[in-house]
Amino acid sequence: MRTRILLADDHKMFAQGLQGLLHEEFDLVGTVVDGQALIDAAEILKPDVVVVDISMPVLNGLDAVRRLQAKGNTAKVIFLTMHADDRLLAEAFNCGGSGYVLKQSAGEDLIYAIKQVLAGNRYITPVIASEWAHDLAQVDSTRKLTLTPRQREVLQLIIEGCTMKEIATKLGISTRTAESHKYEMMHGLGVQTTAELIQYALKLGLTVH
Repeated sequence: MRTRILLADDHKMFAQGLQGLLHEEFDLVGTVVDGQALIDAAEILKPDVVVVDISMPVLNGLDAVRRLQAKGNTAKVIFLTMHADDRLLAEAFNCGGSGYVLKQSAGEDLIYAIKQVLAGNRYITPVIASEWAHDLAQVDSTRKLTLTPRQREVLQLIIEGCTMKEIATKLGISTRTAESHKYEMMHGLGVQTTAELIQYALKLGLTVH
């Protein structure tokens, strides 16, 4: 049985190009043009993989995927974007994505990316991946942090999108203690934002379950 793909992109000509590309190897079950339509279609069509543009009307791709995840949808998600932005990349993985592909590289990368995420791997367009790894290496060269088992648990739940209150409940600790673990990790790494902390988590190999 061929893999079922749902495509979400509001740029008509670009979407048509992807349709032609995907039809060769996959079963393209639908194409939608906004985030809310994606949520509705995914519930009905039950795709194996969702390929979604980050910038869409009504509801952006990131928020749409968050809502899909909250509904228990298990489709793998590959984000498409024109932006080679490390913070956006971290947010894409934070909200449940398995792949991040630049639109200008989609013709070369997308089919391979789909196969990679179906195999349980993450995929990042190579040009971004190399720059991102370099940036993280720069952080690691000046900041070393050994995480405690509890900190790793907190970090795992952060990248799964849990709030501090939810983390506290899951781990049986107070919200203040959960926040303390988070900020100790951020201080130890010299990072200022949750997105930067997530980048470090992904480098450690922690992934969204």
